[in-house]
Amino acid sequence: MDVFIVRPFKEKTVSQKSENSDKAESKTINFDKVEELLIQPALRALNLRGGTTGEIFKPGEIRVDMFSLLLLADLVIADITIHNANVFYELGIRHALRKNKTILIWSRIDSIPFDIKGYRYVEYDADNPAASTEALVKTLKESMESNDVDSPVFNMLPKLNAQDPEDFLAIPIDFSEDVELAGTESQKGKLSLMAAELDGLNWRIPGFRKIGNQQFDLKAIHDAKYTFEKIRDKNPDDYEANDRLATIFQRLSEEENQSDRKIGLLKSSDHAIERVLRNQSTMTSKKLAETYSLRARNAKTRWMERWKNDPNPARTALISPELDTAFEDYERGFESDLNHFYSGINALSLLTIKIGLVEKLPEVWATLFEEDEDSERALIGLKKKLQKLCTMVEGSINAVIKTGTRDSWVKITAADFLFLTSKNPERVKIAYQGILGPTGGFNYDSAKRQLLVFRELGILTENVDAVLPLFRDTPPKEKLVIIFTGHMIDSPSREVPRFPAEKEPIAKEHIKKAIEGLIKDFRGEIIGIAGGACGGDILFHEVCQELSIQSELYLPMSREKFLETSVRFAGNDWVKRFDSLYAHLPKRFLSENGELPKWLKNKADYTIWERNNNWILRSGLADGGLNATLIALWDEKEGDGHGGTKHMVATAQKNGAKTEILSTKELFGLVN
Repeated sequence: MDVFIVRPFKEKTVSQKSENSDKAESKTINFDKVEELLIQPALRALNLRGGTTGEIFKPGEIRVDMFSLLLLADLVIADITIHNANVFYELGIRHALRKNKTILIWSRIDSIPFDIKGYRYVEYDADNPAASTEALVKTLKESMESNDVDSPVFNMLPKLNAQDPEDFLAIPIDFSEDVELAGTESQKGKLSLMAAELDGLNWRIPGFRKIGNQQFDLKAIHDAKYTFEKIRDKNPDDYEANDRLATIFQRLSEEENQSDRKIGLLKSSDHAIERVLRNQSTMTSKKLAETYSLRARNAKTRWMERWKNDPNPARTALISPELDTAFEDYERGFESDLNHFYSGINALSLLTIKIGLVEKLPEVWATLFEEDEDSERALIGLKKKLQKLCTMVEGSINAVIKTGTRDSWVKITAADFLFLTSKNPERVKIAYQGILGPTGGFNYDSAKRQLLVFRELGILTENVDAVLPLFRDTPPKEKLVIIFTGHMIDSPSREVPRFPAEKEPIAKEHIKKAIEGLIKDFRGEIIGIAGGACGGDILFHEVCQELSIQSELYLPMSREKFLETSVRFAGNDWVKRFDSLYAHLPKRFLSENGELPKWLKNKADYTIWERNNNWILRSGLADGGLNATLIALWDEKEGDGHGGTKHMVATAQKNGAKTEILSTKELFGLVN
């Protein structure tokens, strides 16, 4: 969180009435010391950062900076100890723009103006401000966690709308273009990198939003989770963040094999959905249908978890309350938008299952009612609802088909409808064959999972037996990503040897051994990622070619600039080898000019080489996840500058990547 401090500056001398007489005494307060001894320690205790206008901004149009920060700051701390015109002017602006998260501090010298008398403040002793640090920490923490109104303006005018700071934040054009390009090129690693670089920038929330949507579209759900949670950390009720996280948590639950963890992720999804539904009045019918369907899907997953390992799955499935919960939310979604055939077909499917279970287990169904006639009446009601729902769902599907859509999911839904309603298994089979083809067609995993539910519960078994063999098995394909970092060949002018040219065969041999050790017995897709510098990088790519591993060339700048900085000094042979790789390998570029983008220019102690390391590493982690390993050809010493091999190793370990160090001290027999 960003904090803006509004206070007088330097020492101020004011008159103060004596406690024992009406005589006024002079009192001098050093407000710079108050910030140093009280405010900043409280901020540090909560890992907050902030300062006054002069401390936060560079010299320039300070009034513009001040107005901006009064609107944009997450928290404002105002010292109202003395009647300072600037302080009260700025406090008034804050109270007019934002309805909460403004904290007052005061030392008992001047009286508090009438208009803000009665509002909470933290009192401190001007002679010992540090003594009130704990009280200020407590108030800051409470303010961060609360949305209570503390502005007299919004208290007196409750219908007044506070300004949304995000409406006043302009995203740099070059940032937007970089994000869109990374999304177009499916550069998940670059999007992850840019999200990590946003911390500290005042426009980071709309920046996270732009990146998160690209990650969501690319199905980079782990990275998208991080990004949208950064938005929700700032605003727990953010509509878009909760909308995305509801789906993200649901998808993560599908990947999770541990039952309790799966249920926990579904609960997180439900919480996000509840926050989304607080905005029901502003949601479109389509969005409402999608949201209710997602909540229904969560309930359906919990229902399946209940019976999947049960010795009597049909009985447990029938009596589990989640069956009705899931059906009702699918039905609610379909009623919200009759064009939303997805919710309709799922409601129809669950109702078909329930009726099938009732007919299969009438004695269990009867135990759920006090009288037999009640159970019979309830079954008749379910069948009437099924008949009505069939008509509505069929109409919804046909309406979409008549638009001439080529959406394959509409066609598979039409086949699913026939599966649920037809008593002719051969006809159902032909319907699916027309879509799936002889090889199983597109990967319709969700349709196949639905058929498996019917098979496990023994419902519509003839239709299941006719259709299920048409679906091909599509086991998830694992991916192993090998990331490489290593020293360049020593330049002729290098005084202390690190990678002497004559050690090239030794380096290549051990790089090859390391790769062979990683790929042994691995049956999935294998990808190598590295830069293109002379020495370790080029050797890595050449070894990958020998082992028939697809590697990708990651460059921080254009070919011409990169040759000058990282290849040409080692001789023409290395240039030729680089160009051979350049001509045949897939290439990724971080930039053209080898400089940080304009939106990152003011980031302290950050270079293109550090950024390049982060980019390569995050790209490997985005593709490989737990199967990403860094091989480092390294002398285990400090580098010559920013962004060297040591930085890459440290960054990999910090981000949880596996690392394998090829120590050049040992391999090359270097003594220094």
